Amino acid sequence: MNLPIRNRESGKNWLITKIFTLLSVYYAHMLEYRAEIFFWILSGSLPIILMGVWIEAASQSDFGLNSVEFARYFFAVFQVRQFTNIWVIWDFEREVIEGKLSFKLLHPLDPAWHHVARHITEKMTRFPFAILLTVLFFTLYPQAFWIPQLSTFLLTLITIIFAFTLYFLIQYTFAMLAFWIERASAIQQFWMLAYIFLSGMTAPLDVFPDTIRDIIIWTPFPYLLYFPSALLVGIPVNVVRSLLIMLGWSIVVFVLNRWLWRKGLKQYSGMGA
Repeated sequence: MNLPIRNRESGKNWLITKIFTLLSVYYAHMLEYRAEIFFWILSGSLPIILMGVWIEAASQSDFGLNSVEFARYFFAVFQVRQFTNIWVIWDFEREVIEGKLSFKLLHPLDPAWHHVARHITEKMTRFPFAILLTVLFFTLYPQAFWIPQLSTFLLTLITIIFAFTLYFLIQYTFAMLAFWIERASAIQQFWMLAYIFLSGMTAPLDVFPDTIRDIIIWTPFPYLLYFPSALLVGIPVNVVRSLLIMLGWSIVVFVLNRWLWRKGLKQYSGMGA
C-alpha cells in the first residue's frame, strides 16, 4: 500500500535533483562570463539616458510626474529589464541551423528547459551587479531614494517573474520559425521596435494620449516593463486586470508555441536532421 507513496516521493526527489543539477551546471557556465555580463548590463542603459531627458522635461512642463518620480521610474525600468531580458531566439536559431538541436532531442528533457536554466542562472549572475548599481544610483541621486513597502516589493517580484515568463514564451515562439526560415531573429528586430516604444522603456504610459494607452494596455508590451516598474515606484496600476492580461497572453502564446514546436519537429526531421 505504501509503494505508490514511495514512488511519488522518489519521483519528486529525482525532479528536484534534476533541476538543481541543471541550474548548477549553467550557473557555473555563466560565472565564466561575469565580465561579459557586466558589459551586457551597461549596454541596456537606455532607460538611464532617457531618465535625464525626462527629468529635464519635467522641470519645464507638467507631465503628471515630477523629476524625482521620473528618476525612480526609469531606474526601476533599468532594473526590471535586467531580470526580464531574453535572448533565446538567437541560441535556438543557431542550434537549428548548425544541427545541434538533434543532440538535445536525444535527451529525456524538452530542450526548452535548457534555455530556461541558462536564462535563470544568467539572472542570478546579474544580481550582485544590480545591487552595486543600485547603491551607485542612490549615491549619485539621493533625492530619488525610497523604500517600497514589503508587500509592494514582493508583488513586484511576482510580476517580474510573470513578465520574464511571458517574454520568454513570446521570443521562444518566434524562435520556432527557425524551422522554416534561416533568420528567425530578424522577426525579433521588428518586435524590438514596438517593444522599445510601447513597453514603457522610452516613456511611462502615463504620458501617452488616453486613446493610445487604452489600446496598448491590451497588448503584451506594457506588462514586460511598465507594469512591474510602475508597481515598484508607486504609480497607480490596475493589478488584477494586468495580471489577468499577462496570464491570458501567456496561455495563448504557450499554446501557439507547442503547436509550432510539433509542426517544426516534422519539418526538422524532414530535412534529414
